[in-house]
Amino acid sequence: MSTHISAEPGQIAPIMLFPGDPLRAKWIADTFLDGAELYSQTRGMLGFTGTWQGHRISVQGSGMGQPSMAIYANELMEAYDVQTIVRVGSCGALTERVALRDIIIANAASTDSAINRVRFHGLDYAPVADFGLLRAAVAASEAEPPASAVHVGPLFSSDQFYTTRAELTDPLVRHGVLAVEMETSGLYTLAAYYGRRALSICTVSDHLVTGAETTAQEREQTFGDMIRIALRAATAG
Repeated sequence: MSTHISAEPGQIAPIMLFPGDPLRAKWIADTFLDGAELYSQTRGMLGFTGTWQGHRISVQGSGMGQPSMAIYANELMEAYDVQTIVRVGSCGALTERVALRDIIIANAASTDSAINRVRFHGLDYAPVADFGLLRAAVAASEAEPPASAVHVGPLFSSDQFYTTRAELTDPLVRHGVLAVEMETSGLYTLAAYYGRRALSICTVSDHLVTGAETTAQEREQTFGDMIRIALRAATAG
């Protein structure tokens, strides 16, 4: 049992799906996992373990932002020996190259957070996905193409949901960034530190250019294509 996760040893699987929203964690467990059992509800951050096609899988809410995500990622990897974490989240499109409900498989993530600056004493560290997971996710999306388009590219992990620096979007887009979210850069850094595998797969829930958006219920319960890609990637090989 760790500080923020009330699971006993052995209750959490080596493979973890990692949504921010704890209610999305419950929806994933109810929809995709067989025999899912709740192992933690400390602070309302739900965690479940079940099986998918014979593979033991856990799903754990991480909260919003890199500080919250880092609490759970650290404890999952250090206290519960989780080996593979696939973030299944939402993101906001920064460019018309991607549309609402498109899926982004993140090969890398930039950030405005001070977390990595503190860790690396001011140096710029480039957090990237595990290549094996990335390759498996792309293969899964090609083998059974989802209804929406799939893109491989970088995300921007922001410390602010309501930014006051809208002018920063243009240089990000000019350098290939597809969308903004709040967790991936920190997750990739922690996975590298612990020597584990991590990947972020995000569905575009709102569009910062067109203004299109999904509802809270849709973000919680209708991003199934992303989950199927994540499960196939996490259990490949």
